[in-house]
Amino acid sequence: MEHNDKTRIIKNDNIRTHVREEYAKVITSSNCCSQGSCCSAAGNDETALQLGYSKNEIGSVPGESNFGLGCGNPLAMASLKEGQTILDLGSGAGFDCFLAAGRVGPNGQVIGVDMTPEMISKARNNAEKNNYTNVEFRLGEIENLPVADNHIDVIISNCVINLSPDKPRVFQEAYRVLKKGGKLAISDIVAEKTLPDELKENIAAYSGCISGAITIKEIEGMLRCAGFIDIKIDIHPQSKEFIKTWMQGIENYIVSATIEAIK
Repeated sequence: MEHNDKTRIIKNDNIRTHVREEYAKVITSSNCCSQGSCCSAAGNDETALQLGYSKNEIGSVPGESNFGLGCGNPLAMASLKEGQTILDLGSGAGFDCFLAAGRVGPNGQVIGVDMTPEMISKARNNAEKNNYTNVEFRLGEIENLPVADNHIDVIISNCVINLSPDKPRVFQEAYRVLKKGGKLAISDIVAEKTLPDELKENIAAYSGCISGAITIKEIEGMLRCAGFIDIKIDIHPQSKEFIKTWMQGIENYIVSATIEAIK
């Protein structure tokens, strides 16, 4: 193995380890918010409203699944239907999965994948306590999905892919597990201009959904290389209002966007 490849692998593993540890703290700590964090300082329900969820949606799922994380509402564009199989990349405590479960009904299935054991345990407990029989949570990395080929109708994700150090691999895996005609519908953070080098190397800001942000052009290129068509990326300037609470001045560099594509 070339030295550069070994260095890249070690760096990527360090990023994953740091992100995993930071999101474990969301479960074990009563206050997940810190400098450079994508956890809002507002209450969890208030944050969800800012991200585009309705009061009815927030009230229809377990409160313990909502930690105020995210940068949008991917379900608003997912157009879920009864009987579909849905995959949530970076499912956390299960908030979006439980919302999706109500839309696909008892004949549908929702699979949540997360690399943080504490999040998976919390999500499984939430599902069991609230009798969600059409939802399951699997421990795994979104770069190596524990899901069969051609199995998923719609993939959703909320402010997670920016955390991956290997985004092309994430989109390749998403393409692999989607059925032909299947849809990718995600909310994520994108970079409007190049981040300063010191910010790119700030691992704390990486877990805060900041340093891993890439441009729309880069995302489009990765999606096309993976095989996706009908790519649509829309930025949401109003998201700068909550993004500016993450780190001083960061709203000048990044913004929330919705990303859609078809296999």
